[in-house]
Amino acid sequence: MAGPLTGIRVVELQGRGPGPFGAMVLADLGAEVLRVARREDIGAAEDESATQRNLTGHRRIDLLARGRRVVAIDLKTQDGVRAVLRLIDRADVVIEPFRPGVAERLGVGPDVCLERNPRLVYARITGWGQTGPYASTPGHDLNYVALSGALDPLRARGQPPAPPLNLVGDFGGGGMLLAIGVLGALLERSRSGQGQVVDAAMVDGAALLTTMFHGMRAEGLWSDDYGSNVLDLGAPFYNVYETADGRYVTIASGEPKFYAQLLGLLGLGEELLEQQADPTTWPEGKERLAAVFKTKTRDEWCELLEGTDTCFAPVLALWEAPEHPHNVSRQTFVGVDGVVQPAPAPRFSRTPTSLHSPGRSGDEALEFLEEWGVSREELDDLSGAD
Repeated sequence: MAGPLTGIRVVELQGRGPGPFGAMVLADLGAEVLRVARREDIGAAEDESATQRNLTGHRRIDLLARGRRVVAIDLKTQDGVRAVLRLIDRADVVIEPFRPGVAERLGVGPDVCLERNPRLVYARITGWGQTGPYASTPGHDLNYVALSGALDPLRARGQPPAPPLNLVGDFGGGGMLLAIGVLGALLERSRSGQGQVVDAAMVDGAALLTTMFHGMRAEGLWSDDYGSNVLDLGAPFYNVYETADGRYVTIASGEPKFYAQLLGLLGLGEELLEQQADPTTWPEGKERLAAVFKTKTRDEWCELLEGTDTCFAPVLALWEAPEHPHNVSRQTFVGVDGVVQPAPAPRFSRTPTSLHSPGRSGDEALEFLEEWGVSREELDDLSGAD
């Protein structure tokens, strides 16, 4: 393993979405992550002929599982609970993805775990958080982003909100927030020697991402008339434009000097530059720029505008992004086991990260546990041996 978290051991109680993403981030940074999965999940993952196919018949590829080992333990049995607690005794971090109260009922709640391992960082990831009127109710990314206030502004004028996939709730406001919380608790532990509970809620994280906009609204710089602000595509100089071939490009030339260069390259006069600070002129300005961008293909605009100070970039599809020269140069995407995927980020000068294959189960995982100091008899218990 490599990376700044080398030597940190994480037990991940398997969940969906944000928990696996947060565990992936920690594994990417070098932590030894052991996923505790249900036995039926392990059985499904090992059945190549039938169950490792998605609804469209394609092979299932769980990139969020990269970089860790997997063991199957039934937490609904006393033996399973004892086995998990023995692993947690040797861990630095546990990631718990259940609804509030479930871990306590199973016998692996934070009070039990911290009593056994006072240095443990017990990280809980939920949608609504551990407290509050919604805490015990089910939900998904869309619900959490909606309640946080982050969804409503994501709309064009006269249109309903457009969810940004599940990037804001599950991943940005969930898994990434979880990883930050774990890192903060580990840093504090290095000073105090004590662990603690991290309550990472997606509704909190999504709300946190809107901080700047609350400030802008308080200053009178943000209008609730969506589609009329700079950052919600109300301005001609900060927008997405369709090209002649039905593709798209982005312009973010907010600074006058950048906008001036853009207008010059587009063959437009200084009138639009003089109107840059006047929102009443923006609708007409957008129409004029839109008409010009429709005259060339996306790649033709790339040839003209890439490398200039116009704050330009093409809109790339998922399959195109790994092939762009900038991303190729930085190795932003890598191939592992024949699958192209984003590389670990951020980058470290002295403790560089490396990427590992998706999680392994079976004998390999059990051998890995011996490095944690688990005895052969305990390994037999973990593997379900009688």
